[in-house]
Parts: sequence; structure tokens; C-alpha cells
Amino acid sequence: METMSTDALDRLAAVIESRLPARGGDPEQSYVARLLHRGPDAFLKKIGEEATEVVMAAKDADHGGDPQKIVNEVADLWFHTMVALAHYGLSPREVVAELARRAGTSGIEEKALRKAQDREASND
Repeated sequence: METMSTDALDRLAAVIESRLPARGGDPEQSYVARLLHRGPDAFLKKIGEEATEVVMAAKDADHGGDPQKIVNEVADLWFHTMVALAHYGLSPREVVAELARRAGTSGIEEKALRKAQDREASND
């Protein structure tokens, strides 16, 4: 399943990257190109909206709503975060690698480590 998931993310990432302005993405022909053409404010706003919709779908599911709506909204959220990744020259593989790096590490330990690294970086 992991390979299939990574393959699907890689294929979607390639399509998104092909819509980058530097690669000739046409805002008149492509939603992704339009978001990228408008700049970070456009796709970052969409990420915020989609994150809120994930929360609302989950809250609805807690009260008898369709849990599939959570999946649909998370797909929208992932999609828009992938647009952001492409804009910043990053890939889903880097996110997957970071998640793999964190596997087996307590979330509490991970957060404490990041705080310590942030403190150390600010003292440099």
C-alpha cells in the first residue's frame, strides 16, 4: 500500500509541478496554475480553508455525519499543501521521509527536540 500511495503522490506532484509558472502553467487553463500565478496568499488561504473543512467534517462525523466527508476534505487539504510544496521546490517524498524519520519517536519527545533545536538556533 505504501508504494501505491507514494506513486499516487508522485504522479500528482508531477502534474502540479508541470503547472508551475516557470514550466509554462497557464492560469486560463489550469486551477493549479491559477493558484500558483496568484502567489502564496492564494494557495495558503486555500490550505487554511481546507483545514477548517477537515475539522468541520470531523465534528459532523462525531454527530452522525458521513465519515467519508473527512476523507474528501483531507484529500483537498493534501492537494493544496502539495501546491505549496511545489511552489517552494519541495516534494511529497520529503514529507514522507520526515514522517518515516519520526516513526518510533514519541510525539512528546519530538516536540521537545524541536523546541530545543529552535532555542539553540535562536542563540546562534
